[in-house]
Amino acid sequence: MTASSAATAEGRAAKFMKRRNRIRFYEILVWVAAVAAIFVAPTKLLILTEIAILALFAVSLDLVLGFAGIVSLGHAAFFGLGAYIAGLIALHFIAEPVVGLIVAGLASGVLGFLTSFLILRGSDLTRLMTTLGIALMMAEVANQMAWLTGGADGLGGFTVGPILGIFEFDLFGRNGYIYCLVVLFLVTMIARRLAFSPFGLSLKAIKGNPMRAGMVGVPARRRIVAVYTLAAVFAGMGGALLTQTTSFVSPDVLAFHRSADLLMVLVIGGTGYLYGGIFGAIIFTLLKDWLSVVTPQYWMFWIGLILVAMVLTGRDRLARWIEYLPERFSRKEADR
Repeated sequence: MTASSAATAEGRAAKFMKRRNRIRFYEILVWVAAVAAIFVAPTKLLILTEIAILALFAVSLDLVLGFAGIVSLGHAAFFGLGAYIAGLIALHFIAEPVVGLIVAGLASGVLGFLTSFLILRGSDLTRLMTTLGIALMMAEVANQMAWLTGGADGLGGFTVGPILGIFEFDLFGRNGYIYCLVVLFLVTMIARRLAFSPFGLSLKAIKGNPMRAGMVGVPARRRIVAVYTLAAVFAGMGGALLTQTTSFVSPDVLAFHRSADLLMVLVIGGTGYLYGGIFGAIIFTLLKDWLSVVTPQYWMFWIGLILVAMVLTGRDRLARWIEYLPERFSRKEADR
């Protein structure tokens, strides 16, 4: 390759990466709407907090599912560990929530790193069952170690202090929502920076064809370990937020339905662009809240019916709303 052709290739690559990293119009709308909700819907801040926590949890899974192609039924293991660590930190050590949030994320990251080597083996089905097994074992450990976790009764009796020693959690959930929203924003920006970088492109290559990715020099094993560990950190932070905003944690945070609901969220919102987890969390939580009031006994049936309708309709048709945006707002990334 001549010097001129190499320079041309580098220039095209630089333009491509710049185009991928460009902030989309819908992203700005998401965060503006999230901030506006503080003033527009002051009585709905508790459910908005729930949406923010679920969105953070979904963004963490989208890193491994949407970019690396690893399907997990045990992501709740990291979420639950982070929740318990945050509760134990507040109960025995320090009540300041940011410290608990960081420690919970690091603890879940350690678990993610140790278990990441298990998912390197076998096929997708093997990974699916391995991740599920890890979550089930974690749930049983939490249930049996009642002296530490409170067992089936859960862990309570602790008070979460003011955020950074300044902002106290109020009864209406205003500061709690702002706290969760700030964490969600920071995590999403970090995940976005990584996903739309050469690191993210290498994950896409691994997802498409691991053998071919290895042949062109992509260290597939190290990339998978890295992204799985990072996703575990983010999931643990989501669990910590749940504990800190409710001042309670129980084995329910490690239950199978947590991981199943998370996959449902990503099915609704889509994978591979991070904001699918946020959109899916909004739709899923609002649907569940509304249907549980309208039909308390059959709300899961209606959500299942909606999912079936989405599959039959096809995601491409549902995504055509973007065609009605101005061209500079709806321009798709080159790799989609």
